[in-house]
This record gives sequence, structure tokens and C-alpha cells, in this order.
Amino acid sequence: MISLSLGIRRGRPEMFTGLIETVGRLEKLTSRGNYHVLTIAADFADEALKLGDSVSCDGACLTVIAVSPGRFVVEASQETAARTILNDYAVGRRINLERALQVGDRLGGHFVMGHVDDTAKVDYLKSVGESLELAVAFEATHDRLVIEKGSVALNGVSLTINACRSGWLSVNIIPHTAKETNLGTLQAGERVNIEFDMIGKYIVRARGLDQAGTVSMDLLKESGW
Repeated sequence: MISLSLGIRRGRPEMFTGLIETVGRLEKLTSRGNYHVLTIAADFADEALKLGDSVSCDGACLTVIAVSPGRFVVEASQETAARTILNDYAVGRRINLERALQVGDRLGGHFVMGHVDDTAKVDYLKSVGESLELAVAFEATHDRLVIEKGSVALNGVSLTINACRSGWLSVNIIPHTAKETNLGTLQAGERVNIEFDMIGKYIVRARGLDQAGTVSMDLLKESGW
């Protein structure tokens, strides 16, 4: 039997690392009032989740409202759906999953909040040696948050930016990441969730940069990073 709760988020911020634990499969997608309700099959569902837990689903932090053997249920608001790729979902979709950090966990990626900033569109995905190169296009209003060798999360995966220009960036995907996430099967034109580095956001806000401002390595050093 599936046990239900209101899915009220606890009074503390959730955080992730961008290291995907498993890839789930969307079993059911329904609505309840103004909320989208997703039932996701995952191999950690019945042994590692409880009601009220937060899970990054393709990078979007969602609250668990039901758990049963081999699956769990989360809900997403209309605002979340509008900001993410949720409206592109169909039953059978593979979804990158990561549980929220707990005290004492190792930090292997970068600080990912699960607050998707926008969607980006795949420009190309091509093989480069044994790895893949993924390039995405995004709204140029986010340019100030992107620097070469900085961090970005795509569908919840922590990645290092190899190259960037206005409204565009590319990353390298190692074979393990391509196999263990849904990034390795992306197609040109497909949308992905994108979350820019939290540190860059705070620096931009603290320094009062306008839309034309950019974050550079020199600025990061000046700001103590």
C-alpha cells in the first residue's frame, strides 16, 4: 500500500551535489488541482526514501508525497512546470535522480540547489574520443553567470563548462556519466533543465552587476573565491 502525506517541505533548504544516484522511469503523470503528480520507478525508492524527503528530478527539487516498493510519487507546481522541462515529459521518460544531501555526506560535484533557473536547448551532442561533447543554447540574460571552467548543472548533473559565448556553452561528458544519466541520449533541439552556479549568483547580486556585467575568474578571486 502507498502511504500519503501532504508533502510539506521541511523548514530548511535542500542541497544536492549534481552526482546522479540512479535514473528512474516515469510510470504515471497526472494532475491534482494546480499540481502535476509524477510516479517514478527507481531502484532506491522503497529502501532509501520516506515521506517529505526531497529528490532532485532532472535537477528540480521535488517533495516525496508517497512511497511504495520500487517507486515514489512527487508533485510539482505550475510555476515549476513552466520553468523546467516537465511539460515535455511523457510516460517512459528516463529521469536523473539524486536524494538531498545529509550531514556528513561527501561533496563530489558542486553545490546544486535544485532550483532550476531556466531551460536550455541542445545545440549538438557529438563524440570526441571516448567522451561526448554537449553544447546547449540558453537565454543570453544569463551570460553573467557563465565562465569557462565554472560549474553548471544540466538535468541535475554537475558539469564543468569547457567553452562559452553569449547564450551558449559546451561541456564534456565522460563515458560513465553518459551511461549512468540521461545526457548520453539527448538529441539536438531537445530541452534540458539548467541551473547556474549558486556562487556566481551571489557574487552578481553582491556586486550589483547589471545585465551587461559578467563574472570572470579575476572577479571571483577579488571576491575571495
